[in-house]
Amino acid sequence: MKVHCLTHVSYEGPGYILQWLEKKEHSITFTRFYEDAALPDVSSIDAVVVMGGPMGTSDEENFPWLRKEKEFLYRCIAAGKRILGICLGAQLIAEVLGADIHTAPYKEIGWFPVYPAENTLQTTWFTQLFEQKPTLFHWHGDQFMLPQKSPDLLKTDALSHQAFLCGNGIIGLQFHAEVTEYSLNDMLENGKNELSENGKYIQNADFIRCNSHFIPSCNRLMSQILEKWLG
Repeated sequence: MKVHCLTHVSYEGPGYILQWLEKKEHSITFTRFYEDAALPDVSSIDAVVVMGGPMGTSDEENFPWLRKEKEFLYRCIAAGKRILGICLGAQLIAEVLGADIHTAPYKEIGWFPVYPAENTLQTTWFTQLFEQKPTLFHWHGDQFMLPQKSPDLLKTDALSHQAFLCGNGIIGLQFHAEVTEYSLNDMLENGKNELSENGKYIQNADFIRCNSHFIPSCNRLMSQILEKWLG
């Protein structure tokens, strides 16, 4: 498949997702908005991966390419493309689908377990993946409401609405199961200011690094999601 990846900052790339796509011999192209906002013709791609970033979906004055990105995602949705959003990426997709995005009651940074919400039972494969409450990496201060007809699939102790699924082709994930050792260190290095904040669900850099042993299980789960998404 021809997969196009949208990235917003240099330190939040596709991580393990890129490794998986290359292993499965899918082709991948990029729009790096922090360098060049050029986007492909929608008809030339099969799927889109939308990554995270520290900006919010409403920060169009500071990041005018956000308008162009939302228009592109709208066209991709209308054309029936498969779309996977991570963190900010999930929020952008949710907004394009008509959902509200707002500041979350808690900023969530670090390793926290994710477990099924009541409506996950409607989506058997999500239930099976998350029934053991896997510990995953989080870094977000905003929260998406659910697009219309999308069940509330996952939650943490800090926040509900950790994932949504529209049909079989559009998936939004608030957490970072794509994290690798390299991308984790990159995020920690570039997010020092946020780590210095006080918060019930903000872990410090040392604690986060000491728990990097969760990365392989994150990636195994990401692999299973990708198999469902592109399979």
